[in-house]
Amino acid sequence: MFCVNDMLKIKSVKNYRKSYQCCRLKNGLHRLLPLVIAACFLLFNVQTGEAQQQKPEESGLYKFGAGDVLEVLVFGEPEISKTVFVRSDGRISLPLVGEVTAAGMTPEALSAKISEKLLKVIEEPNVTVVLTENNSKVYYVLGQIEQPGQYTMTRAVTILQAISRAGGFLEWAKKSRIMIVSGPQESGKITYFNYDDFLKGDDIGQNAVIKPEDTIVIP
Repeated sequence: MFCVNDMLKIKSVKNYRKSYQCCRLKNGLHRLLPLVIAACFLLFNVQTGEAQQQKPEESGLYKFGAGDVLEVLVFGEPEISKTVFVRSDGRISLPLVGEVTAAGMTPEALSAKISEKLLKVIEEPNVTVVLTENNSKVYYVLGQIEQPGQYTMTRAVTILQAISRAGGFLEWAKKSRIMIVSGPQESGKITYFNYDDFLKGDDIGQNAVIKPEDTIVIP
């Protein structure tokens, strides 16, 4: 039969086990805490980086330029709805609106600007601007490539994407010395893209986004 002393010993052992388990749990939490903080910090940086990278120029928002052909649709107003050409000065002309700067504006922004001007003569105008011909955002691919020529761009295009779009290299192409000649705005600055190094994982950053009027030359 158990005596009082035996019962006290059993109780003491149980208390010791509980205390030991609590200590182990606390130690485990202390060890996990830095990992949890690090994981949260990493997640925050990734989300912040993604948000910073999504600039308007690189997130698919097209901006009109000289040479583009636009269709301006005003709901219920066929006499105002017109197909217009963005002139070299970046402006378009519309009935009841007059001169409007279109270059550098997105379809949504230009629609809002035209709507604002039409408020003087139309109650609650509903305006939509659609790009029908893209003539301002072009680049060129020349040399040892399957399909050399002029290409349009409605979104960001990297050097590798431009090469792929042009059908890939010809047999004797010098892939390690590809030239990217910048357009007139940058006075024909030349940079180089080494396709072979890129495939090896070296200098991944050289696969840059090309700009309108850039020329890619594959020797």
